[in-house]
Amino acid sequence: MISMIFKELFQYRELLKTSVHKEIRGKYKGSFLGVLWSFLNPLLMVAVYAIVFPYIMRVKQDNYLIYLITGVIPWSFFTTVINNGCNCVWANGAIIKKVYFPREIIPISVVVAALINFLISCVIILIFVIFGGIGVSIHLIWLPVIALIQTIFSIGLLFILSAINVYVKDIQYLVQFLVNLVFYGTPILYSVSMFPERYRWILYLNPLAHMLDAYRAIFYYKTMPDLQSLGIVGGVSLIVLILGTLIFKKLEKGFAEEV
Repeated sequence: MISMIFKELFQYRELLKTSVHKEIRGKYKGSFLGVLWSFLNPLLMVAVYAIVFPYIMRVKQDNYLIYLITGVIPWSFFTTVINNGCNCVWANGAIIKKVYFPREIIPISVVVAALINFLISCVIILIFVIFGGIGVSIHLIWLPVIALIQTIFSIGLLFILSAINVYVKDIQYLVQFLVNLVFYGTPILYSVSMFPERYRWILYLNPLAHMLDAYRAIFYYKTMPDLQSLGIVGGVSLIVLILGTLIFKKLEKGFAEEV
């Protein structure tokens, strides 16, 4: 089934490119700063957390600002996908009713647009690690692999959420609440080492915790990511993609009637 989807996507690749371009352009339409918000949003978040957590919450971490940057920007990739994508099929109801095209293009374009913004924002990380005294290493070659795993996970998850949201309109509000909850359960603002070792496995039930560890390994610690952990989360991401594809294909039959 996935191979058939890839074949269809290749046939409609021009539509996919147009959809991605529209997604990026539409996000900043009417904005004076435009694409610069890809840089400013994570920087503003980091500025707040950099004040609150080390000084008010007494979090102890070397180069905490850079530690934050390497967590917040990958997390922003995830939240951008969820916030922009949950309602994406419903929002394109008019075109779904009129023209046939692979419906998967809609959520995929949201993820690809978020991926492009994420890769642009990685320039911020590089600026901070270079001028912050940490520097860069050869392990940055793992960035495309980690980003690909997160992209696969995001597409699978968005297939599920965007399809269900067509039938259950309240799902997007529930998801927004859960995303805010998961934010504090993911080691973005703090290190896993703050927790007793016997409880750390609970945090690692979250696939995003493994991904953030991998990003921090190559940017912050300048080491190779844990390949076993990366392999596990890669496998989980593929399972989510397959499950998401099955659910999306099952539910898309009623999209035209529901949107």
